[in-house]
Amino acid sequence: MKPNTRSHQLRKVWMSGFLYFGVIAMSVSFVFAQNNYPDRPIRLIVGYPPGGAADFVARVTAEQLSKELGVTVIVENKPGAGGAIAADLTAKSAPDGYTISMSGPHAQIRALYPKMALDVEKDFIPISNLATGAMIICANPQAPYKNLNELIQYAKANPEKIFNASSGNGSTPHLASALFSTIANVKLSTIQFKGGGPAAVSTIAGDTQLMFATPPTVMGFIKNGTLKSISLTSAKASPAIPGIPGAEESGLAAYNATFSYGLYAPTGTSSQVISKLFQATQKGMASTLSKERLAAQGMDLNLSKSPEQFMTQLKAEAPSLMEAVKASGAKLE
Repeated sequence: MKPNTRSHQLRKVWMSGFLYFGVIAMSVSFVFAQNNYPDRPIRLIVGYPPGGAADFVARVTAEQLSKELGVTVIVENKPGAGGAIAADLTAKSAPDGYTISMSGPHAQIRALYPKMALDVEKDFIPISNLATGAMIICANPQAPYKNLNELIQYAKANPEKIFNASSGNGSTPHLASALFSTIANVKLSTIQFKGGGPAAVSTIAGDTQLMFATPPTVMGFIKNGTLKSISLTSAKASPAIPGIPGAEESGLAAYNATFSYGLYAPTGTSSQVISKLFQATQKGMASTLSKERLAAQGMDLNLSKSPEQFMTQLKAEAPSLMEAVKASGAKLE
């Protein structure tokens, strides 16, 4: 019995040592992986279709991150549900820094899709804000209104007879149009499209007469005369979009709708990886070229001072964003 007992004890010691060194090896491997991050391509998931402001900002960001990190950053468009599909996909991805996402504030998604239970404080680590901007209210050139006051008067005289082309349920332009309807006390007939591009094509063709759009979607059409601008959705005019008045100047002082995009990683992503992503974002996006490219599309670079500052900003903005969604009357399943 004694030899067997001794043999059993030796096996226990051997197994304990094996497990100990296994844990040490795993720890060393993890640290090595973190220190050598990134060593393969990174996915940047965008919750909106190609061609709009979000896609444009994502591609500028991906290009700059690729330069700074030395690996390819691949933009993957996962549109639908106002960005909720992409956000959910990101939240469920491995927290290793190889899947990140770009979207608007998640408080907006929570307000529109409460059943998805996405929570920026629990499911994501905010990395940095990227860009902000105002949307443009524009119309078919043949529409019988040329400014915001005329649009409101026509809409009141013709309830639900203006067909508004929306870039999708829960999109920022959709919420901007819903908020406009509430504040201006008008009724539009909103038609949902799969992105700003198809919505613009419909408005140019005259199948719809009005649209609320992010600047990259429509600025080219406004310049060539196939769409006409009515007003910005921001209260004030924007230096990035010269020649188009803000809503306050146009006679609707209570109206103010803007958009912003930020960079996020899944909860559990290490602080070392978050730091590398933040530093690469700061350096790459602060370049003169990035600023000029964003300005040419009617947007302003607006980087966070730190991931912690971005989280503080998101927490502060959440109540007003959720209230704005509620006030707009937008309801999505």
